[in-house]
Amino acid sequence: MRYAIISDLHSNLDALERVIEDIKKQKVDRHLCLGDIIGYGAQPNECIRLVREELKCLTIAGNHDWAALGKTNIDYFNAYAKEATLWTREQLSEDEVKYIDSLPLIEHLPEDFTLVHGTLYNPELFDYIQTSYDAYLSLQALDGRVCFLGHSHVPITFFQGEMISYTLSQEISLEVGVKALVNVGSVGQPRDDNPKASYAIYDTDKRKVWIRRIEYDIESAGKKIRDAGLPEVLAERLKYGR
Repeated sequence: MRYAIISDLHSNLDALERVIEDIKKQKVDRHLCLGDIIGYGAQPNECIRLVREELKCLTIAGNHDWAALGKTNIDYFNAYAKEATLWTREQLSEDEVKYIDSLPLIEHLPEDFTLVHGTLYNPELFDYIQTSYDAYLSLQALDGRVCFLGHSHVPITFFQGEMISYTLSQEISLEVGVKALVNVGSVGQPRDDNPKASYAIYDTDKRKVWIRRIEYDIESAGKKIRDAGLPEVLAERLKYGR
């Protein structure tokens, strides 16, 4: 099986459409989404519709999805994220609210891999995996061989062999007997100093993951953010992948 795995779209339709164009060339069997379809960007409804209706993704919830429904506390959000969340709440239809509300926090797939937005331990807290110790905690909670996640917007893979190691490689081999946490990066708001949209292809037969980086019209996405009256910084940061 070949899977396309997307995460952290953040209402960036320009990025999502370009990623979908690339996915169509990859001959995948199924589409998966690791949450945060919405938040920050200017087109939440359009992104939800593409994920739900065109890609028919198996989707889990992210913290911005929950925040838009009032299911998580936004007091810890920075001022820009909070403003975007409150704006997004006003944009969602009743049907879209029900869809977001129906999304689980974790999914386990038959091919022995797991999906989560942030961490496998206390997934409802939406903690980040940024250190080897963070990775260790989730690897200990992982029953299968690999878990795909997002949240930090940085594509990085952690392995648990004799010790915790990591790689920033865009081609990842999943060795037998070695657990892995694969962060697929962000479609709509990368934060690894690379402004290109990021997503992953996972081939279960070859036991390989490829992180793909896709150019999109950043100026168009930024203009839509400004035109919506959202904070300027949310448009500007897209140029720098931060």
